[in-house]
Amino acid sequence: MISPASAAAVPLNPSADNLFGLMHQQIMAALKGLQAAGQLPPELRFDGINTEPPREQAHGEVATNAAMVLAKPLGKAPRAVADLLLPTLQQIDGVAAVEVAGPGFINFRFHPAFWHGQLGKILNAGDRYGYLTPLQKGAQKEGKSEKINLEFVSVNPTGPMHVGHLRGAIFGDVLANLLIAAGNQVCREYYVNDAGNQVTVLARSSFLRYREALGEDIGAIPEGLYPGDYLKPVGEALVQQHGRALLTLPEDQMLAIVRPFAVAQMLTLIKADLASLGVVHDIFTSEAGLYEKGGIDKPYQVLEQADLIYRGTLPPPKSKKVSPDWVPGELVLMRSTRYGDDQDRPLKRSNGDWTYIAGDLPNTWQKIERGFDALIVPLGVDHAGYVARFEAAAAALSNGKVRLEAPLTALVKFLENGALKKMSKRGGTFITVAEVIEEVGRDSLRFMMLWRKHNMPMDFDLAAVREQSRENPVFYVQYAHARCCSVFRQAAEAMPQLAQPDLAAADLSLLTEDSVLALIRLLTQWPRLLMAAAVEREPHRIPYYLYEVAGALHALWNEGREETLLRFIQPTDPALTLARLVLVQGVRNVLAAGLAILGVVPVEELRS
Repeated sequence: MISPASAAAVPLNPSADNLFGLMHQQIMAALKGLQAAGQLPPELRFDGINTEPPREQAHGEVATNAAMVLAKPLGKAPRAVADLLLPTLQQIDGVAAVEVAGPGFINFRFHPAFWHGQLGKILNAGDRYGYLTPLQKGAQKEGKSEKINLEFVSVNPTGPMHVGHLRGAIFGDVLANLLIAAGNQVCREYYVNDAGNQVTVLARSSFLRYREALGEDIGAIPEGLYPGDYLKPVGEALVQQHGRALLTLPEDQMLAIVRPFAVAQMLTLIKADLASLGVVHDIFTSEAGLYEKGGIDKPYQVLEQADLIYRGTLPPPKSKKVSPDWVPGELVLMRSTRYGDDQDRPLKRSNGDWTYIAGDLPNTWQKIERGFDALIVPLGVDHAGYVARFEAAAAALSNGKVRLEAPLTALVKFLENGALKKMSKRGGTFITVAEVIEEVGRDSLRFMMLWRKHNMPMDFDLAAVREQSRENPVFYVQYAHARCCSVFRQAAEAMPQLAQPDLAAADLSLLTEDSVLALIRLLTQWPRLLMAAAVEREPHRIPYYLYEVAGALHALWNEGREETLLRFIQPTDPALTLARLVLVQGVRNVLAAGLAILGVVPVEELRS
């Protein structure tokens, strides 16, 4: 669930699905009505007023801080302001009671009929419940809908993907799904680092396997080259294409042929791994290609014209560990402190080589030129020191118009029954993505990779993910969806007239039990949670919420096992059964909507 503290920063979702957004609109309308009636000053502003779940569930169903926000400009105590607002707020459709709690929170409770109407919305929206459509997106306030470039994975093209890349790949893909569902335009980009020394090492490693494919005994792989068996097919492919001709070429000519060939082969492996994960990128951008088009020249010129380049010196590092980018003497520096960095950054080393941040400028610039409002580049926690300078570089190149975000993903340990998973022969020094998918399946892997916040270390136990119990969250959620499907199958068997039920005709006023209304209230939290997760870039909120919904569904099922009258299917009461089927369908819609964002296929039946 979203805590009130974090929810305050979440922009409102104006879609018809979002209860809290709609209540905010109703409260604003009521306040403007009081202004028109002369009960509030006409110059009074309503900035900072939000609508959210109460801090304690017992206090109500929707809360607003309106009285506390308006207390200071009105010169009154919050409770006095609340007393002024209550008569008008009580007139809002569906409201059963309005109460004041704590320092001045105003809490709303709604009639059961109101919640029945919300369930009808969930039914009508289907598995797109809570999503923003392009039409609604255009209506978002304050330009919250953005054109976003999300660059993720960007594994060096020197081998297949391994487990060290999994978290970033799944986090990036699900974040893209989430941002799109929240009404943004998103381009998934993969930046191919094919211009560095590691590609030369790949070419030499591939050439060694080429010699091996020609029958030569290459012995042990020399230190510094890539040892994995995945390069054997590359050597064999080079033989098929070039025969023995590469053996007679000078090294520079050999590398000119083998380097792009090996990169292409590695990208084929990487794309296959991504596809097996359900990850598809919209564009692959070549670093070498950017340098062929001028590389750093254009962004450097942009910084120069903005007076953001100068020659100067940097103070010695404060820590004992010296950054590889720091050198004594006069340097070419970027004025990154103008954009929030803690010091200006060198673009060239004393030997004339570009620094790491300079080498990334062409990539940032090409995204800015393509017209994005925001750039998101998830990084591993080992790159935390580069975040401020990357953010400053994007702001400098765009004159502060384009925001770069770099969420950090922590390391994952892969275990088997508590012990570290052994390395792969195919990978050489790592476990491949394909091996992990074979162990637990794609859907379980995607779900469980988000079961911890992305910047928290994670232990991923393959044996635990294969368990079929409540302790396995993905199983627990999938079981809930399968149980919903099972209810419809059982209803068709017990009551043939409901084999194809007309859910829209159901009398939802028959849903009166407290546990049922509580579940409906939980389902209505989904649109707001979706928007909050998108704004905060926290897709882990989705599986947490789905687990909560699954738990509520399972609890209702268990109540029915103990009390016959609480079962979803009542063979002697078709009307009540139909109403309860709408509830089950509502749960199924929300679970399916959330699983779709996670890239997980909901199952209709589970077999042990």
